[in-house]
Amino acid sequence: MHKNRLNLFRAALLVGTAALLAPALAQAAPFYKLESAVTLPGPVSGWDYVTFEPGRSYLYLGRRKEGVTVYDAKAGKVVGNIENSEDANSAKLVPEFDRGYTVNEDGSSTEFQISTLKTLGRIKLGEDADNAFYEPQSKQLLFMMGDSKQVAFVDAASGKLLGKLKMDSEKLESAVPDGQGNMLVAERDRNRVERIDMTAQKVTATWPTTGCEQPTGMDEDSAAGRLFIGCRGSKPVLAVMDSRSGKVVADLEIGRGNDGVVYDARSHKVYTSNGVDADLVIYRQEGPDQYKLDQAIGTRPQARTMALDPETGKVYLITAEGVVDPAQAINRAAAPFYLNSYFPDSFTLLTYAPR
Repeated sequence: MHKNRLNLFRAALLVGTAALLAPALAQAAPFYKLESAVTLPGPVSGWDYVTFEPGRSYLYLGRRKEGVTVYDAKAGKVVGNIENSEDANSAKLVPEFDRGYTVNEDGSSTEFQISTLKTLGRIKLGEDADNAFYEPQSKQLLFMMGDSKQVAFVDAASGKLLGKLKMDSEKLESAVPDGQGNMLVAERDRNRVERIDMTAQKVTATWPTTGCEQPTGMDEDSAAGRLFIGCRGSKPVLAVMDSRSGKVVADLEIGRGNDGVVYDARSHKVYTSNGVDADLVIYRQEGPDQYKLDQAIGTRPQARTMALDPETGKVYLITAEGVVDPAQAINRAAAPFYLNSYFPDSFTLLTYAPR
């Protein structure tokens, strides 16, 4: 073959090969990979939720007895702790009032100023609390108090307790606003979602999570009216529910031990963090009732809660190393050997980034 023709043939072959590989490379490029694992010093009594603050890229880590630790994800360093936030499971931010509220297991909330992180006071709401969620139309926070089978309504501007509502569930999990002044609440022990009118402070609808046992993590696509529910049962699934009718329109396989569900409206992806199987399972929304597996990433055991930075697409999870101490109570509902004692200086923030 003439040298020039041979060079042209080789060039064409390279172009053709590149064209064939392009779809595979394009598919592989956004896969998530562990970017960093930062271990924070100190004792580890446990943890629960992580909250992301856009703009400053701050993470609020609910570390229970150690309180809320504030971590600057961009700078890669601890900013400090929210004072007087011992026993905190989580922190909820209400930027429009420059207020943050921790959710403390003793039934109190530590109110702080977001801009300065200065503690303003600790408010007693009841005898227990696990989590809280903000409803923007009523300007209220809804506190989950499963042990006492009730929820509390708190004015987000002042921190004032506005009322309580008795519930028929001891496992009040996630809640999301539906854009109509209501909160949709997952009840893990009742396998259902209840709609609460925040102004009237009453339940106005009850929907069974058909095909979904132990609904836990939850988020919503408010534009499409779709509720995403992480289900921990014997068949762990991500259930998709019509948030207007309560009908379950899809169920998608996920890992065991779900506690976190996040919907990203920009990418139309649903993220689920599953601590028992140690995976991050992501589905791509192709329509209100159509979903396709995007990817599943192996994480670390116990990494069950998460937060998403919608600007960068980074996902943050928290975990720690530990053991199952037979002398202490074991959460067998989660797994036969679910850790119940943690080693000091092992609390770790995991950052996963699309690569």
